Amino acid sequence: MSSDPSIILPRVLIVSRRTVRKNKFVDFVGEYHLDLIVSYGAVPVIVPRVSGVHMLLNSFQPIHGVLLCEGEDIDPCFYQQQDITTSGLSQEELDEIRRVHVSDTSIDKEKDSIELSLAKHCLERNIPYMGICRGSQVLNVASGGTLYQDIEKELTKCRPESKTVMHINYDDYDGHRHVVKVVESTPLHNWFKDSLEENGKMEIFVNSYHHQGVKRLAPRFVPMAFSPDGLIEGFYDPDTYNPEEGKFIMGLQFHPERMRKPDSDEFDYQGCPFAYKEFVKAVIVYQKRLNGLTYIQKPLKLLNKEMENKRKIIVRSFSVAKNLYSSSGHGMSSLKECELKAGEEFFESNTVLSVQQENRLKQMGATVRNGGSYIEKVKVNEEKEKIARNVMGKMSVEKLSDLLSFYHTMGHICSEVLERKINNNNVNYDFS
Repeated sequence: MSSDPSIILPRVLIVSRRTVRKNKFVDFVGEYHLDLIVSYGAVPVIVPRVSGVHMLLNSFQPIHGVLLCEGEDIDPCFYQQQDITTSGLSQEELDEIRRVHVSDTSIDKEKDSIELSLAKHCLERNIPYMGICRGSQVLNVASGGTLYQDIEKELTKCRPESKTVMHINYDDYDGHRHVVKVVESTPLHNWFKDSLEENGKMEIFVNSYHHQGVKRLAPRFVPMAFSPDGLIEGFYDPDTYNPEEGKFIMGLQFHPERMRKPDSDEFDYQGCPFAYKEFVKAVIVYQKRLNGLTYIQKPLKLLNKEMENKRKIIVRSFSVAKNLYSSSGHGMSSLKECELKAGEEFFESNTVLSVQQENRLKQMGATVRNGGSYIEKVKVNEEKEKIARNVMGKMSVEKLSDLLSFYHTMGHICSEVLERKINNNNVNYDFS
């Protein structure tokens, strides 16, 4: 098994759903989702819906993408406080909803916690996210939107019969379809463009299986499709949608993965798998960007002349610092100004010297408690740091990645050389 990041496929987290089999809980994920993720070049990583996992999500790093799909109703406590117009459902109506949709209305707080945490994580870091069915509702709630607790009770009753829609058919899960109107100039429109042009309408027939849906769409999102009753069937964030740049935040209430012809794997429309294709494209780019900010050790023989000169400067800098420590303050007056110049020039040229780099000095044995005056010289003032941030803000991702890779390489070289010098001198240092 190779550990080379360049040949490791990106990871897409998918949270499992719980069911009962042989009187025991079983976790599962629909295979259509897994198959499409794999076919387009990513690896699905299943996050089990078991107690306590929401506290362990950091252990699933690195996360290159998140796909959330089916599941039970989201606990209303996560969005009711955001809804200035409550559902107004009576207790009798709520009881009836539970009887009709018994398989979906059992709240799963653990799954809610896991998925809402992942959604917020993606939103905060612009990690590619695609929500299908419940996953789209999770995305909306995580962004401050609200849901209809029951479409039939809250939405359908307010529409004329000609505008009513059956969003769920328990007797024909796979075969059920209803029409949606696609919004022009959206990703959904681009994916289904050929089919829309063929039928001369901005409409497609989709498979759905839900009794809840988006009530108030979070402000950051834009609708991509509506059903005749006015329910939002798809939405995305236009500010974070560009698969070629690793950006993809989207929710689809319907199931494109299940829109296939009877007894066949052939899709109803050519555009059906495009959501997964573009999502994985964004995931792959995001992984490359992330790897560009991750240290990858390179052979030292690849250093060019310029880097070799800088290596000598930084080695000299830490060597001087080591001598300062060794002297414990004695004989410091014998050090000439020029002996400190190499380190001073290097660190002053590094306009982003920070506490983190100061800590690195400590970690490498150049303890600062006996070299305070030296540390003061090599610190860059706030104005220089501000200038550096402005300059770096205008640099491309590739240039920033090269810069970070260079400094990681320098740190590795310095650590290696310093360790060898320390061992040769038989000097014992306290790293506490």
